[in-house]
Amino acid sequence: MAVIRLLLVTLAVWLVVGQAQAGGIEVRGFDDPVLEQRYQSLTASLRCPKCQNQAIDDSDSPIAGDMRDRVYAMLQDGRSDMEIRDHMVQRFGDYVLYNPRLEGRTYLLWGLPAGLVVLGGVLVALVVRARRNASARALSDEERARLDALINRGRES
Repeated sequence: MAVIRLLLVTLAVWLVVGQAQAGGIEVRGFDDPVLEQRYQSLTASLRCPKCQNQAIDDSDSPIAGDMRDRVYAMLQDGRSDMEIRDHMVQRFGDYVLYNPRLEGRTYLLWGLPAGLVVLGGVLVALVVRARRNASARALSDEERARLDALINRGRES
């Protein structure tokens, strides 16, 4: 009987320590389902500054937890999604946005793919045009005489 109690106490302590190390599950209380949806959307669209390419809703880092707390508090204060994003960008930089804004310093980021497609199209058009011109150019007098000689020799045989 004492062995079973000892095993149960050991198991309980092990579970409590494991739960404390795992950080637990954050529970957010929302009265409005729309507010909860906005929270889910915002936390999924903000990137954790520590975790490279992981959203704050999926990250276990302390900074992501702090960001989730800020998003929750700002939603409870009645702030708009844009105000919350602006606050996070002001605090952590443009890196926290998965889709950077179209600004003067991001034109290259947004325009480079389109520019490369246009450049590739121009290069393909130039190559096709050069090949057409090369195959359609007129024969010189010497080439014409040689071709005529080959044709005539083929008819004689």
